Amino acid sequence: MSSNLLNFTKNSIQNLTYPESGKRVYYRDAQVKGLVLDIRSSGTKSFYVYKKIKGRPERIYLGAFPDLTIENARRKALVTLSEIANGKNPQEEARAIRNENTFEQLFESYMNRYSKKHKKSWKYDEREINKFLSHWFKKKISDIRKVDVQRLLEKIYDENGLYQSNRMLERIRAMYNKAVEWGWEGTNPAAGIKKYKETQRDRFIQPAEMPCLIRSLEEEQNTTAKDYFWMLLLTGVRRTNTLMMRWEDISWERGEWRIPVTKNGEPVIVPLVERAITILKERKAKSNSEWVFPSLEDESRHLVNFKRAWKRTLQKATIYYWNLDDKSSKLISENDLAANGYEEVDYVFQHLQKKTKSKKISLPVGLMDLHIHDIRRTFGSYQAITGASLQIIGKSLGHKSPQSTQIYARLNLDPVRASIEKATQVMFG
Repeated sequence: MSSNLLNFTKNSIQNLTYPESGKRVYYRDAQVKGLVLDIRSSGTKSFYVYKKIKGRPERIYLGAFPDLTIENARRKALVTLSEIANGKNPQEEARAIRNENTFEQLFESYMNRYSKKHKKSWKYDEREINKFLSHWFKKKISDIRKVDVQRLLEKIYDENGLYQSNRMLERIRAMYNKAVEWGWEGTNPAAGIKKYKETQRDRFIQPAEMPCLIRSLEEEQNTTAKDYFWMLLLTGVRRTNTLMMRWEDISWERGEWRIPVTKNGEPVIVPLVERAITILKERKAKSNSEWVFPSLEDESRHLVNFKRAWKRTLQKATIYYWNLDDKSSKLISENDLAANGYEEVDYVFQHLQKKTKSKKISLPVGLMDLHIHDIRRTFGSYQAITGASLQIIGKSLGHKSPQSTQIYARLNLDPVRASIEKATQVMFG
């Protein structure tokens, strides 16, 4: 870089003329070696440090004259030269900032390089990150601070609950961990943030509720959804694995269903009881699809939308449950019990709620608080109630860790009750 030597003063710099269009001129400071003034035809005068670092010439921008005074330019130049002497390259840091990913770019990399390749739940990552984090997309990933993450999680907690907040914390943490793994040298803003304490759900279909659910299931007109719900009840398999059930995975000779890949990453063999085999054989006789539960719109794909059928099933089961109560049963007619279509059942359900409310009759929740996953818990719960060991329950549910099965330990209270009765008899003679 050719340049002229000049003792930088306010007057000397102000008197320098601008070069002709498209050109620039450099001046070296006579007092601080490496401090350079860059004058351009556009009308700017800027201070730089010019220094070779590891044999490569680098120009490090300090500021524009006169906003940056000569004294401050010399002071900044000396600091920068000292950093270079100690092995630091400020220009590399500036380049890293310029080239650093935005949060949107990190999101795309995370989805394509990791989530879609290694996570069955990648669709949830894609949906939830777009839903809750899109306002960060244009930011550089280093601009997102720990306090930003904390405030976001608090907002999600208030509006969507603690489980959604905890899942989002896990996603943010995972994305930044991958950024570090892929060479980013920043700090994970989600590190050290604690999740909200979660209460383990223990809801399952109670013995008094079961006949009501079975009656409702038997009257379900959507046979694909009906058989799907029955298969959940008869196997205890996770809902996604059941939705993706294929004919090729069923051994009719052994009465078994082999699930190739499960949540814990290992295949699971599920014994099929007689009723399950009967349901499958009836479906097989009418099937032209590779899927046991094909989509109603396209048989080349499996069933994915069961919410309407599940809501209708729970509403009817709850109406039957209300009918067991002396007070509420007087308000339920034969026509109410005979409702079948989705709109019909929904209307009857809403109508009964309004009627009992007007008469100040308190209705039990019934089965409306049941989740699809509670069917799996019901399967394990009834095993526990009938005396199965935790090892057997864990094996039947495909649990890899004993901790996953521990919830069922408190459901089989008969041995505990017998022990307490025996102990109190001895205590009190």
